[in-house]
Amino acid sequence: MANLQTTYMGIPLKNPLIAASSGLTQSVSKIKELEAAGVGAVVLKSLFEEQINNEINHILYNQHNTSYPEAEDYISAYTRDNSLQNYLNLIKEAKEAVNIPIIASINCIDASEWISFAKEIEAAGADALELNVFMVPTDVHTSAEELEMVYVDLIKEVKKQVSIPIAVKIGFYFTNLVALVNKLYANGANAVVMFNRFYEPDIDVENLKMTSSEVFSSATDIRRSLRWTGMITSEVPNIEISSTTGIHDGNGVLKQLLAGAQTVQLCSTIYINGVAKVPEIIGDLDAFMDKWDYSSIDDFRGKLSYKRLKDPMLYERAQFMKYFSNRK
Repeated sequence: MANLQTTYMGIPLKNPLIAASSGLTQSVSKIKELEAAGVGAVVLKSLFEEQINNEINHILYNQHNTSYPEAEDYISAYTRDNSLQNYLNLIKEAKEAVNIPIIASINCIDASEWISFAKEIEAAGADALELNVFMVPTDVHTSAEELEMVYVDLIKEVKKQVSIPIAVKIGFYFTNLVALVNKLYANGANAVVMFNRFYEPDIDVENLKMTSSEVFSSATDIRRSLRWTGMITSEVPNIEISSTTGIHDGNGVLKQLLAGAQTVQLCSTIYINGVAKVPEIIGDLDAFMDKWDYSSIDDFRGKLSYKRLKDPMLYERAQFMKYFSNRK
């Protein structure tokens, strides 16, 4: 059997497969099941700033406490503290129950009081922290640079609070993704997770109403993260990349590792196929490494990254016709 051991942000992993932040990682029993299946680490379901705020607003609205500021303050503080304590308990219980690394996750949108949660998360025993950040830009007066600085400010503030490694989970809606990742690295990020899979709206034309699009990714969704994994590992080599979205089988994992990913994060494929998909993927990695006589993942990681190709333009081509115009 091949040696699948690797590291992520300096943390030893038995293999590069990480269970992504989701409902799959929201309880100790599910985390134990994932460990038994063979994952190398888990990212806990995110502690959502927006969700807690919505819960507070819902309680205040239903309790008609808007005329009592002291009551509002009490309910707000209690709801936040209760949500945080439940999360800290999950970290502590998971660390006691399993031997794989536990990566906490905070979903936040600014460098406010939520950043202080990071210190308590570290104290609870989390091996690392993933900052899950996304904002839908709707203000015509806000520049792209101002939006990017929100991410930079977040990592700077969190680095003041904790000493554990920090990854930033990002989307691909940026003017210059390579430059943003370089800024994140320069300000203390140990890794970036690419890419966040966001809620996307759809329209039901039969009933004339808004609805949601498909929740799970498909195998074809790997193409976007594959391109940027290959490019960013070459252009910002000192930051690690954990690739995610569209990774549904062993081939998907291998593609991301060959492009330069340090680890990969699995989600939709486990929801769709169950935890039994994990040992199947591990078997595919073993078979590939045996076929090519690789003794470790480092032997082939990044072999097909941007700078190691004879024709790196294969990563850059943006237009379909630019590639096919001269083909017969």
